[in-house]
Amino acid sequence: MMRRIVYFGILFISVALSFGCKKFLTVDPPYSQDVENFFQSPEDYDRALTGAYDMLQGSFMTLWIGEIASDNSIAGGESVNDSQGLHQIDNMTHGGVNNELRNVLRWNYTGVTRANYILENKDNIDFIGKDHIIAEAKFLRAYYYFELVKYFGDVPLIIDKRLGIEEALQIPRTPKAEVYAQIEKDFSEAAAVLNPIASQKGRATKGAALSFLGKVYVYQNKFAEAASTFDEVINSGGYSLIPNYNDLFTVANENNSETIFDVQYTGLEGGSYGCLICLEGNAAVGFQGIRQYTGPVYGDGNSYNLPTQELYNAFSPIDPRRGHTILDIEAFKAAQPDPSTVTYAIGAGGHTGFYNNKYIKRQGEIGLPDNDLTSPVNYRVMRYADVLLMAAEAHYQTGNTSRAQSLVNQVRVRAGVPGLAVNSINVIYKERRFELSGEGFRFFDLVRTGQAADFIQGFITGKHEVFPIPQVEIDLAGGSWPQNFGY
Repeated sequence: MMRRIVYFGILFISVALSFGCKKFLTVDPPYSQDVENFFQSPEDYDRALTGAYDMLQGSFMTLWIGEIASDNSIAGGESVNDSQGLHQIDNMTHGGVNNELRNVLRWNYTGVTRANYILENKDNIDFIGKDHIIAEAKFLRAYYYFELVKYFGDVPLIIDKRLGIEEALQIPRTPKAEVYAQIEKDFSEAAAVLNPIASQKGRATKGAALSFLGKVYVYQNKFAEAASTFDEVINSGGYSLIPNYNDLFTVANENNSETIFDVQYTGLEGGSYGCLICLEGNAAVGFQGIRQYTGPVYGDGNSYNLPTQELYNAFSPIDPRRGHTILDIEAFKAAQPDPSTVTYAIGAGGHTGFYNNKYIKRQGEIGLPDNDLTSPVNYRVMRYADVLLMAAEAHYQTGNTSRAQSLVNQVRVRAGVPGLAVNSINVIYKERRFELSGEGFRFFDLVRTGQAADFIQGFITGKHEVFPIPQVEIDLAGGSWPQNFGY
């Protein structure tokens, strides 16, 4: 395979960007550039854009942390030392030394850097379609910065350029209000250019940019702006709820009418536990599978991210979403013609008797060996039901309760449960939990709505709303960054 290597010198990591495959390398010298030999053809821009999309593969980390940090799941796994950082997050004992949080920071900043590299060189040549590539780069930069500000609050804001080591050592953390302003700008500018229908599966669209823009508004309590933006998505007619909730998370039904933005995974390429960001498959699915499982329907996995009894109990027994969201392994076993054919093991990292039934290894959806790492199941980052519920929240907060009720009940009726009166904002919050549990949103929803301390054991108000900046990154910045309060 022919490679074109471009070195990035952002302080978080020296990254070798190889279009077509990706590796983290030790670079000597740690910063160099060869712009003169790149961005000389439309193909160069498209390859760079592929590299920027590539870092979406790390989205499984938000699927884990967004559930495990909340009341929805426990970390699970083989032992408490198996992905120790997830157990720390589960127990609200995490600090500045945490591999999982460092990965979140590094991977998302790598995505930012790859998008910035395109935008830095956007004027090198002109060609038909370049405006769309630039819009997609802005979409991706906004996405990665949104992840960073959700996790860490104030983060260094770098736009349209790469940094040399000396400059990187001097850049401060930027107030999150300024980061949000840039995110809004990027999503807005991307939406103005992007097409309603993607030219290729997994590419950003106008609807995706507007949906994320609306979500960014909701996270800042800009509800009037959010309501208007979500209504534009809804009124476009480009999306609809699929009839059967249970079909939402199967490979056969991916990229359906409810899909606004998916991270596309494939089961055709392998990888290793030593470089999870190098995978082309969805690591969450195999990791969340049933440990040492034998039997029908499912496949063997690693028993991570296990739903809690409290989440199971929160659902009405008549709500079909409970079974589609949570696998009760003993009930499943008892329902088999011969229960003895179903066996499984319990990991020492914790066991609840439940598994994430949305993202779990299933027979017929298993990738190549090691199939714990090569699931082809896409991560549903933004789907239409989420937009309807965020729109309901925004309309309720601006006084349009009838509109909010209509939107909530569209989601409920599709799920197979009766409509209800939306006479409290908590009705919408609960509906988000029932509809979206297991998808990585719960912790961030609890934080942004001020409910985290009421639902998460060990949560300290004024501290745990954000995660700590990894200490190694503070050290690499010359110790000039203040750590988040309480860590």
